[in-house]
Amino acid sequence: MKSFNYKIATILLIGWLASCKASEDIGAPTDVFPETFREYETTTGDSTDANVLWNEFFVDSNLVSLIDQGLQRNNNLIIARKNIEVAQLTFKQTKWRNVPEFDVLLTANSSRFSENSLNGLSTETFLERSSLEDFQLQGMLSWEADIWGKLRRQSQTALSEYLQTSEATKALQTGVVAAIAKSYYNLLKLDAQLEVAKQNLQLSRRTKEIIDLQFTSALVTTLAKDQATAQMKQAEQLIPFLEGEIAVEENLLSILTGEAPDSIVRGVFQENLPTVINAGVPADLLSERPDVKAAELGLQAANGRVGVAKAMMYPALRITASTGLNAFEAVNWFNIPGSVFSVVGGSLAQPVLNRRRLKTNLEVEKVQREQQIYTFRETVLTAVKEVSDAMVRIEKTTEQQKVASSRVEALEHAVDNADLLFENGVANYLEVITAQGNLLQSQLDLVEVKSNKLYASIDLYRALGGGWR
Repeated sequence: MKSFNYKIATILLIGWLASCKASEDIGAPTDVFPETFREYETTTGDSTDANVLWNEFFVDSNLVSLIDQGLQRNNNLIIARKNIEVAQLTFKQTKWRNVPEFDVLLTANSSRFSENSLNGLSTETFLERSSLEDFQLQGMLSWEADIWGKLRRQSQTALSEYLQTSEATKALQTGVVAAIAKSYYNLLKLDAQLEVAKQNLQLSRRTKEIIDLQFTSALVTTLAKDQATAQMKQAEQLIPFLEGEIAVEENLLSILTGEAPDSIVRGVFQENLPTVINAGVPADLLSERPDVKAAELGLQAANGRVGVAKAMMYPALRITASTGLNAFEAVNWFNIPGSVFSVVGGSLAQPVLNRRRLKTNLEVEKVQREQQIYTFRETVLTAVKEVSDAMVRIEKTTEQQKVASSRVEALEHAVDNADLLFENGVANYLEVITAQGNLLQSQLDLVEVKSNKLYASIDLYRALGGGWR
């Protein structure tokens, strides 16, 4: 009968253990990737501009030097790299979770019992002594069998979090590269606008000198002289404004490269970035953009946490063993094998009263995993939007640049003609002043449009995940 009961108990135990299933992982959704970036033509393969190294994408030697310095000395990047070191140490520690724990214990105790106590009377009667000493050297071994994959899941979570930290640092690096590049080109744009302002100031001064001579000859009125002065002051006022903006931009660029605010060595404003950007298919972002990869790793970490939470609800098998030397007299402590002892045991612990808490924790982890899925989807959609935005801006700023260049060319002819006609008394001073004012604004606008096109190219390079290699 007892044998039959043992068989039934064994069958029930095996059946119960078989019902304890490990959690299943959920993969990152792929339906979130569109086939194209809006209506733009895409290509397949590994030819996207995100694969171009930043020191090949940017050809200005001064900018390359600044980016290299920023990658080495930018404080935010340094902090991020320290976070990687912390995550790496944490991950290395998880590799030891399945290794048995081994502790060495050395104890020495001396006990004197009361003469009127039972222990005191027994010691005095049977051992003929009033105190007892206990000397022990013990090695203790403990190991938990990873039946349900709890330890493996903990290692999976730690690895995903470590890699996620690394990808977050890469994403930060792409941002730093783009920020330095945009700040540098903004500085060149301000330099170009300052040069335009200075040239127009010289032109306005020459016009004012002519009007002053005509005023002296009573050919024009005071109104003409005042308007010429106002036109000259408008160009003159722009110069200190631009000089202040240049100093502010130099301060920003110095901070980005880890330096105290100072002047920046730079070249001249020119378009020296690729005019045609190959974006590739949207799904390629998964292997290129660090923030998309970080979001996917976040989902993998969430899968691991769900697995740990589920394994915590199942019984834990722990095996323990200890051995060493034990004696109540120091002279017998190392009497081998007389003082040798050993203990071996195993335990199977199943949560009972705290099962409700563990189940709630499991449900919380599942909900947080669902949140991570939507975080991944939102990250991908944001990435696709940034690429689409940059491609639209590149296309439209290219069109704007053509129009702006034609406008500047037409106004340059207009100013030359107005000056010639004015000197010959055919045109009046208002036509000259108006032409000069329009030329100044159109030249400033052209520089702005060119810089916006550069910014869009840099944004697309960053949006595709370039700049972290």
